[in-house]
Amino acid sequence: MARKETIGWREWITLPELGIEQIKAKIDTGAKTCALHAFYVEPFEKDGEPWVKFGMHPNQQDQDLEIECEARLVDQREVTDSGGHIEERYVIQTTLGIGDTQFETELTLTNRDSMRFRMLLGRNAMKKRFNVNPGRSFLLSRQSYTSVDEQIEDENRDSVEE
Repeated sequence: MARKETIGWREWITLPELGIEQIKAKIDTGAKTCALHAFYVEPFEKDGEPWVKFGMHPNQQDQDLEIECEARLVDQREVTDSGGHIEERYVIQTTLGIGDTQFETELTLTNRDSMRFRMLLGRNAMKKRFNVNPGRSFLLSRQSYTSVDEQIEDENRDSVEE
């Protein structure tokens, strides 16, 4: 049996097919699927297949940076959020990278403006790949901070707000 890598409760993730070089994701073993922030979603047809175009803000607390993404639509399904609310979401499939690991996974698109993290990594993407250490952060991720002070401030803010 292959040894699983260990990830922290949050990791920097890359979504190269969507043009997202890095996004901070909360590792959520309670969530079945992955969820990606999309403040708008527009379905359209491309080469006879269903696609979606969506806008997202990849950085927490930053509405200025916007990335417009396109992906083939895989499904639409009902998802129950942590508050028990049922929402119909568009589902896409794309390549996801954590550290040196890359794999294909499904992402549901939802507006996460009011949430702390722009992305949740659910257990369907983690199983057979990773173990989670809930007491650590960024175990496989490249460091994205400009200073140690910025990292400490971010960790303190996250530990208070989560």
